[in-house]
Amino acid sequence: MDNQRILAIFAAIGASAIYGLNHTIAKGVMPTYIEPFGFIFLRVFGAAVLFWGISWLGPKEKIATSDWPRILGCAVFGMAINMLFFFKGLSLSTPINSSVIVTLSPVMVLILASILIKERITLLKTLGIIVGLAGALVLVLFSTDSTGNAPNIPLGNILFIVNAFSYGLYLILVKPLTKKYHALTLMKWLFFIGVLINFPITISEFTEVNWTSLPFDAIWKMAFVVAGTTFSTYLLNIYALKQLSASTISVFIYLQPLIAITYAILTGADELNMVKAVAAILVFVGVYMVTKKKTEVRA
Repeated sequence: MDNQRILAIFAAIGASAIYGLNHTIAKGVMPTYIEPFGFIFLRVFGAAVLFWGISWLGPKEKIATSDWPRILGCAVFGMAINMLFFFKGLSLSTPINSSVIVTLSPVMVLILASILIKERITLLKTLGIIVGLAGALVLVLFSTDSTGNAPNIPLGNILFIVNAFSYGLYLILVKPLTKKYHALTLMKWLFFIGVLINFPITISEFTEVNWTSLPFDAIWKMAFVVAGTTFSTYLLNIYALKQLSASTISVFIYLQPLIAITYAILTGADELNMVKAVAAILVFVGVYMVTKKKTEVRA
């Protein structure tokens, strides 16, 4: 195994670990210190500043005119819809619910690939889609014990499904671009466009934040979301996509809910009940069935 492939594997593991922690950490500041859409502006703007700040480390590349529509699509689905629906869902639901449902991304990728690029779906994958979506449906229909910190769990879970669908479409759109452009080139432009798209939707909640009175607990959590969940993970995922097949990367998505569930329980932010356990098992089995054959052949 060459060094670049090893580094790509570590990049995929690192991204999944950060995402796993994010479910609880981001939840910890919403809506007490910042509303979800305001958090998205902070996240996208902060990441844009970081990517442009280090862009000189990469090559000077010009985006081909024919690639701008795809770039725009990536920004819409990866830096706007994906993030807005996830953070709004997280403010309404719980960290364990979010970590389980977003694991459906490989299922969404397969569904979209079959529609957009006519990828053939086998019987095993069809069953995997059904089982995985059944797990998400269990959470939507039966996780109804809303609390003060999770005021509308069913709606939040539905928003997570939209988030997973949007992120799956982003992965399909961005994959060809990773073969043509350096990661920093892609990220600086995607997040720049992301700032423009999100601005009218998020700026009002952003300006409502009382920045001068934020406690350190809120500040470090916000910094983690900007520097870790956004800047680091998007860079790590783009690097991993350059070196590994999509089917290999999809295996690492199993780490995310495991880390998220463990961290949420240890910090007292959430608890694992029978409904969540059954839903998680169904989603895991469904994702495994969807990715099993590809992982064996191409990993």
